[in-house]
Amino acid sequence: MIYQKRKKGYVLLSDGTIFFGKSVGIEGTSFGEICFNTGMTGYQEIFTDPSYFGQIMVTTNSHIGNYGTVGFDDQSSSPKISGLVCKNFSFNYSRPIASESLENYFSKINMVVISDVDTRALVNYIRENGAMNAAISTQDKNIELIKNELSKFPSMDGLQLASKVSTKKSYYYGKLNSKYKVAVLDLGVKKSILENISKRGAYLKIFPYNTSFEEMDKWSPDAYFISNGPGDPKPLIDAQITAKKIISKNIPLFGICLGHQIIALANSIKTYKMFNGHRGINHPVLNLLTKKGEITSQNHGFAVNVEEAKKNSNIEITHTHLNDGTVAGLRIKNKKCFSVQYHPEASPGPNDSNYLFDNFFELINEHKNKKK
Repeated sequence: MIYQKRKKGYVLLSDGTIFFGKSVGIEGTSFGEICFNTGMTGYQEIFTDPSYFGQIMVTTNSHIGNYGTVGFDDQSSSPKISGLVCKNFSFNYSRPIASESLENYFSKINMVVISDVDTRALVNYIRENGAMNAAISTQDKNIELIKNELSKFPSMDGLQLASKVSTKKSYYYGKLNSKYKVAVLDLGVKKSILENISKRGAYLKIFPYNTSFEEMDKWSPDAYFISNGPGDPKPLIDAQITAKKIISKNIPLFGICLGHQIIALANSIKTYKMFNGHRGINHPVLNLLTKKGEITSQNHGFAVNVEEAKKNSNIEITHTHLNDGTVAGLRIKNKKCFSVQYHPEASPGPNDSNYLFDNFFELINEHKNKKK
């Protein structure tokens, strides 16, 4: 980048608080729920994770863009965040295999990015005051107009967003001659999740978010998977009905993140919007079955009601978040169904929880052997 004077930019929170910074050169205004991710690496995977649709991302790592971008790190077809706020934006990159700078990557889709923000102060403010809507803008002469528009922006609580990121038509992933067939209900699935299931010997058919069990069942899958995704799980009634029918048939079912919440709702366990969500690659989880700790990758702003899960005689809580005691995993007793609130595919993040995919295939093998 040729040096030029950079235009001012700012972060406007819904309570009127403003944090000032500078534009990276892409002008405009963007709205969304502001959140922060504590990961020290993996920014491209974060930006392209469909679970972040509708959210303005604040990165706590001080340098963003320093290793550029490369196609195989994408978790979907394009960045899904509404905008980016960071401390230091790197216009140059040093990763030998990178194909382009993060600046070019964002410029192609006109993504608004505000840097030189005191992100420590901003994150502390969000921690103290909770998740809220925000605007990021380079239009410093129209702050009152932006405030008015922000006041009309819908709350994430009750917002159905899976339809915005789900596939519109069914498609296939993996090798046709694979040993297993797994049907995926796409609420905003990440590419690396599909890859983790596929590489264990499964041919996948990915269905739109509101597909009925009857429609998916026509493909005669050996198992079902309900994916991660953005927004509030409560409005996803069709997905809850589909999950309930899969469970009643006792066909193997695995859910991740939003899929975890859908499985809870299908069992009459409520979910709620968190004061601040879990977003990062260093979240400690205890596996209550093995008594082993796991460092996990997480990205969610809603959670399963722990008291209702404990009271449900059909449910066993299998994992718990060690920071706040929230439900990080559950399974249904006497059914081939389990789910976790975090991302075991680790893109980005540690591989501590990769075994969950193996557990899924153990259930599939057990199911197939019983059918013989």
